[in-house]
Amino acid sequence: MAAGLVGWAARQWGTHPYIRLLVRRIIATVFLLWGMTLIAFILTHLIPHDPVLAALGERLIQDPLVVKAFKQKYGLDQSITQQYLTYMVGLSHGDLGRSYLTTNNVRDDLAKYIPATFELGIVATAIGLLGGTALGVITGMRQGGWLDQAARLFSIVSISAPLFWIAFIAIYMFSFKLSWFPSGGQLSPESLPPAHFTGAYIVDALLTGNGGLAGEALQYVLLPAIVLALPLIGLLSRFTRTNVISVAGNEFVMAARAKGLPEHTVVVRYILRAALTPIITLFGLIFADVMTGAVLIEITFSWEGIGQYAYRGAINLDLQIIVGVALFTALVYVVTNLVVDLLYGWIDPRARPT
Repeated sequence: MAAGLVGWAARQWGTHPYIRLLVRRIIATVFLLWGMTLIAFILTHLIPHDPVLAALGERLIQDPLVVKAFKQKYGLDQSITQQYLTYMVGLSHGDLGRSYLTTNNVRDDLAKYIPATFELGIVATAIGLLGGTALGVITGMRQGGWLDQAARLFSIVSISAPLFWIAFIAIYMFSFKLSWFPSGGQLSPESLPPAHFTGAYIVDALLTGNGGLAGEALQYVLLPAIVLALPLIGLLSRFTRTNVISVAGNEFVMAARAKGLPEHTVVVRYILRAALTPIITLFGLIFADVMTGAVLIEITFSWEGIGQYAYRGAINLDLQIIVGVALFTALVYVVTNLVVDLLYGWIDPRARPT
């Protein structure tokens, strides 16, 4: 009976376009992750450095027994080929290697730091998406006005200004001068983190019924999220504005207005939906960038996420951390692009996989 059920499922779903798309992406992901590990190993060993010195320091490296034990523990006494093969065997079993810096398995470290980055990234992406899309629609429908000119100036400044510079100004203005937001961290020193469910403080606090702690965590995440979202708002607003202008003059929009539909219905159902397809592509890339590129923000705001972890691994020349973060980055981009392709098919039937 089980064999018949499997056979029926294969006949029903084996030729489904979305299943074929998923299978192709899984195969491509395997090769992509393999390529990422190979490139990371090669580049890391090409850089003139001594991981033993970086891990042990000047004093302990003088002891040959300590150096020998360290190399044997982390496999550094092997050739680069042997190290790579050993790493790939471990990776096939879900083992990302042991970090010199934290002495933990990189898999466990990533599980600890990823929720904080996702919490920051999701809040920043939500602010950027809502703010950028709304501003783009408003300026696209009222092009040439003072708001359109102000939005254009804001877009140029937010995209071109260094993010760490904006972060320092934001901390100075809103933390030290106005005292609206905390200057860094995820919770106040007096507060204990909520019970661990997801690792994201806001979600975990809500799951435990602690609304006060959830509000405190939200207060700490807002300022870094707003700073991280500013370039997204600037980029999305200009991109949305261009698409809204190009769609607003189409015949189906004029026909909708001729039917006497309210203006907000025309904008939301006709103009925005038609302009949304190219915006989704940009949004997918932006989301992946936020998830993997918030290093400066996390360092500036003392946010314990992947950015902080990658920075510490890089300055300490920790190969396991570098490769582990590279794999995480590649996986985020692959999954994000897959979601974008699926959303394409949902919004525009012409873009559905065949």
